[in-house]
Amino acid sequence: MKKVIITGGAGFVGLALGRTLAERPDHEVVLADNLSRGRRDEEFDALLARDNVSFVEADLTDPEAVARLPLDIDHVYHLAALIGVKHVMKQPDQVFRVNLLGILNLFEHLRRAPRLERVLFSSTSEVYAGTLKHYGMPVPTPETTPLALDDLASPRTSYALSKIAGESIAFQYSNAHGIPVTNVRYHNVFGPRMGFAHVVPETMIKISQSPKVPVPSPTHTRAFCFIDDAVAATIACAESPGTANQIVNIGNPAEEVSIRSLVEKVARVMDREVEIEELPDTPGSPARRSPDIDRLQSLAGYRPSIDLETGLSRTWDWYRDRLDQRFE
Repeated sequence: MKKVIITGGAGFVGLALGRTLAERPDHEVVLADNLSRGRRDEEFDALLARDNVSFVEADLTDPEAVARLPLDIDHVYHLAALIGVKHVMKQPDQVFRVNLLGILNLFEHLRRAPRLERVLFSSTSEVYAGTLKHYGMPVPTPETTPLALDDLASPRTSYALSKIAGESIAFQYSNAHGIPVTNVRYHNVFGPRMGFAHVVPETMIKISQSPKVPVPSPTHTRAFCFIDDAVAATIACAESPGTANQIVNIGNPAEEVSIRSLVEKVARVMDREVEIEELPDTPGSPARRSPDIDRLQSLAGYRPSIDLETGLSRTWDWYRDRLDQRFE
């Protein structure tokens, strides 16, 4: 049996990842979450009902809680973090406290794991934002791009800096204690159960409320990656020998679209006619974001296959009857 821990296991990516791994009869899956933002809903309970899935309620900022996590493990997917622009802007101090204490406590605990094969750390495309703003960079963006920071006094910097520090912590613990790590940088992952504080479900809400849809940053582009592709890529990165001690972008550059075009695609999926009201660009929002995924393909042997409209259709099927059940 392979035993894996997923921190943030009640969250969007964490639960989807847990469902996929639990389908393997030779895997035991341990979900860890403090349930501050992760949801113990019917989908979580359905997964927990499987014989090979268990749950540990743990706040990773508390070393005593982290000590309750098992050590007889093969893989760790460290997804737990404080994320989201709303939280980052209002609580940048907590972004540092949660994200940095969490990874430090976890790695201190994992130093004693006797058979640990890999720790995968969940980073973000936001780490490239400072470089793009101040120096420019190629888009699609490779992992070799040097990273720069924006104004250190800006609350928004806290999230990118916490993830950059997290990547470095993972590498330094790997160097010092022989813990194989992989840092993955997610780019605009979307899908069912992702909450409502994201552009795809926010757009669905707007379209359901009015045919006139306000659209900030309409010409900005993003490369959207459906959750099923992101999960498959994540597992490939955690299990491939070539990705050990590497940084790997996860995303789908084939699906880069403008925000205006995204709204039009969502409207088609919802079978609605819309009039788009173009608004000014959101401050701090990069004009373009798309990953170079050559490393994902060459080292992990994976390339996304689910096109944007298919992903949006599956997402709408989930949200269609849940638009009044708002959660983050």
